[in-house]
Amino acid sequence: MPITVALGLGAALGVIGPLAEKFDNPICHAVALVFSGGWSWACFAFLVGYFRRSKIESALLASSALAIGVVVYYLFKFLSPAAPIGMDIAGASGEGLTSRILVWGIAAFAFGAPVGLVGNLARTPGITGLPFRLLVPLIAFIETSQRLRVEADSQGLIVAITWNAIRVVAAVVAVALVGHTVWSWRARRSQPERRAEVGASPKRL
Repeated sequence: MPITVALGLGAALGVIGPLAEKFDNPICHAVALVFSGGWSWACFAFLVGYFRRSKIESALLASSALAIGVVVYYLFKFLSPAAPIGMDIAGASGEGLTSRILVWGIAAFAFGAPVGLVGNLARTPGITGLPFRLLVPLIAFIETSQRLRVEADSQGLIVAITWNAIRVVAAVVAVALVGHTVWSWRARRSQPERRAEVGASPKRL
């Protein structure tokens, strides 16, 4: 993944959620929920790291892209015309905006580095890389389960459906990753045995 593409996608990540909130329909509401969840940001950092060869580049680029996403997110919400007339989303003086960008930008930079590194380590084939590949489905499942337990009753039907769908998809992806890894491992183990059998068969004749 080229650096400019990763940074551009980070900026897009910051825009999609608040932009979808501006449209009053169920699909946009669901999109806003997806891109406002912590798991989707973790998934983005993971994918940035996965598509870089260098571990150092994976960590730094994932951090930088997430930090850019945070800056764009809060700037978009601050400048959004959907804000109530006469009110400033981040505070009248702009100090609230600056502090949010600073706090969450630093958090995103610190959080993105290890997740990007995990994404790079997920490239490791076989069972060794499986725990790293399971990180994002695990985060998505835990986060949505917690939200369903604490917030779903007060948020409405669309929220509950979206979080349940994310949880089901996360579980299916995790099972598919485990199944594919086990199948690949068994296939690799069976190849030497077949070669040994083919090599030994002429001797028996």
